[in-house]
Amino acid sequence: MTSASSDIGLIGLAVMGQNLALNIADHSFNISVFNRTFAKTKTFLESNPNKPGALLGFEQLEDFVASLKRPRKIIILVQAGRATDAVIDALIPLLDKEDIIIDGGNAKWDDTIRREKALTELGLQFIGSGVSGGEEGARFGPSLMPGGSFEAWKELEPIWTAVAAKVDPETGKPLMGAKPGKPVEGGVSCTTYIGPNGAGHYVKMVHNGIEYGDMQMICEAYHILRDLLHLAPVEIGKIFEEWNTGLLDSFLMEITADILQQMDPKTNQPLVDSVLDTAGQKGTGKWTSVNALDMGVPAPTIAEAVFARCLSALKEERVHASSILSPASAAPAIDDKPAFIQAVHDALYCSKICSYAQGFQLMREANKEYNWDLNFGAIAEIFRGGCIIRAAFLQKITEAFEKNRSLENLLLDDYFKQAIDSAESNWRLVISQSVLTGLPVPTFSSALAYYDSYRSAVLPQNLLQAQRDYFGAHTYERVDTPRGEFFHFDWSSPTERTEIKS
Repeated sequence: MTSASSDIGLIGLAVMGQNLALNIADHSFNISVFNRTFAKTKTFLESNPNKPGALLGFEQLEDFVASLKRPRKIIILVQAGRATDAVIDALIPLLDKEDIIIDGGNAKWDDTIRREKALTELGLQFIGSGVSGGEEGARFGPSLMPGGSFEAWKELEPIWTAVAAKVDPETGKPLMGAKPGKPVEGGVSCTTYIGPNGAGHYVKMVHNGIEYGDMQMICEAYHILRDLLHLAPVEIGKIFEEWNTGLLDSFLMEITADILQQMDPKTNQPLVDSVLDTAGQKGTGKWTSVNALDMGVPAPTIAEAVFARCLSALKEERVHASSILSPASAAPAIDDKPAFIQAVHDALYCSKICSYAQGFQLMREANKEYNWDLNFGAIAEIFRGGCIIRAAFLQKITEAFEKNRSLENLLLDDYFKQAIDSAESNWRLVISQSVLTGLPVPTFSSALAYYDSYRSAVLPQNLLQAQRDYFGAHTYERVDTPRGEFFHFDWSSPTERTEIKS
């Protein structure tokens, strides 16, 4: 009989699973690991001897489960969907009451709600935890977003707090420098209890939607500097490097600056020019956009970032269309390049603010829909380190929600209002110059449209609602009666037209 000596177990030894297991062992926790093929488990153990915490591998699932201290805590890091369900089904007969299953994959939040409900009915506990930061984050400190029962979280908390990324409590900047066997000590841990059932995976989904927006906006800034100012990739990389020391300080800006300065050893030209312009996606950005539509929350910038990837995939069609469709007329020349570079910086920052405002507005609506009680300031705080969207900018979001936990929209916070007020003219300049040149800027322009719509007391949808009432008797509200009173106008009467209160 295997003795119960491990603090936690992990199933699934692909790269993310291996790295997270090593991270846990580096923090002196004993961890048992299991993989569908034992050869991979054996190779993993042989490659990683002498960790601060014991690293134990098992060929049989029963022995793996028996090796865990109670209540057993088991992380699943396999493909989302059916593979996760299959692992859960295999574990259920081997577990006891109050044992905890932790899904660390990119699960859809409503799957997590379903699984948590089913396992709770069996007396088991379930946590759906977003894990952000990619392979390096998993190895040296990810951002972790756990959702489930608070009691299950308290069991997992010591491990999750230890292995998560750390940030400086004063500056909010990530504490870097972790190495194998030597994790970062001190700082604020980038994990917190998010909320019940699917809350953790929902927040991770929105994080990924924001990530889609961030990446596309940076690409648009690059495209503008490349095609309007005719700057070389290396020059743009150096500009991004400079931007990364200020308001736009972020992981994505950092890696983009590096990418643009890399040379292709095959062509001795910028490597980015050798990469085909077709972007892939795994679906979480689409989930965010579909959910925003389902809940009636405007998130156009995130959706445009998803559509930009979809459009990029039509490579052959685009090449064909470029030979038929006429290019735009030449726009006025840009005389002051340094001023225009600053304008692009400002356009990127304003667009970024609007994109994050949309993401947090979406979480606010889900908070009401699912009765979660999300702490938005704390969520922004755990995004500051470990995750893909980590950025200095997030400290301002935390501060905004600390000042007003009921803040309706980031655009209404004093800091973000002033930021856009000071940069708005440059934002509009860059977009108009791009449009005149025929340069696509879907996220920049949709962010501006969102801002202009959100700040408008009156929109033309009064006409739209009248159209709906005309052809479908969908009714309308009046500006001179209380909200909630509906009317229908008899538009088609050939003689006297009347209004009827519904």
